[in-house]
Amino acid sequence: MLGLPDHIHAFLFDLDGVLTQTAKVHAAAWKDMFDSFLRAEAERTDEEFVPFDPVADYDTYVDGKPRLDGTRDFLASRDLVLPEGSPADPPGSRSVQGLSSAKNDTVLRLIREQGVQPYPGSVEYLHRLRVLGLPRAVVSSSANCRDVLRAAGIDGLFDVIVDGEVAKRDHLPGKPAPDTYLAAARALKTAPEHAAVFEDALAGVASGRAGGFGTVVGVDRTGQADALRAHGADLVVADLAELIEGDQQEAGA
Repeated sequence: MLGLPDHIHAFLFDLDGVLTQTAKVHAAAWKDMFDSFLRAEAERTDEEFVPFDPVADYDTYVDGKPRLDGTRDFLASRDLVLPEGSPADPPGSRSVQGLSSAKNDTVLRLIREQGVQPYPGSVEYLHRLRVLGLPRAVVSSSANCRDVLRAAGIDGLFDVIVDGEVAKRDHLPGKPAPDTYLAAARALKTAPEHAAVFEDALAGVASGRAGGFGTVVGVDRTGQADALRAHGADLVVADLAELIEGDQQEAGA
């Protein structure tokens, strides 16, 4: 069915990097926040400033994860321990919450300034699924998921949305744990083995594999196909349009 095995009856999509061209916005926001923090730390400790790598550090430590987890994991990679703080901490404060708030403020500013563009191949794939009456969900760690979907003009294409706000409300651990994807499958009344997960993040692919989903599709936007496979992707495409093209070729054979 649309490039996937016949036993797949439900389709679960990550947001940033799979549906919308916002992964690069998040990478830029993480870099802006962490570089400001790391530069201040280097001056405070009289040590070398080593900037955040928007490819290697982003892919390894923050991509696809809840914001606070990404902050903690990157700090740990630099052997930095900060107080947790509270949501009331001013953005940029020397705490996990303060740094995370600064990152979120930057993302929202960039989205306001630049807008949100969906990937055309993903939009076409979603429309074909809707015409076929197949259930669709978005599963995102972002608390801004609904705003991004609306800005991209694709908020009406989904039956279920499991985002950062839902995860917080229902106490669901974020990716790479499978809980958010499993919650979406339950909401669609579909067993995991009959659902497909679409992810561009290594943590997200690992989440789909851990949840026992029937197919995990890695979407390679940045040249990390091998890493996506190593983390559990059953197949890797550069764009969802490839699945449509493959299905059309099979139909014409």
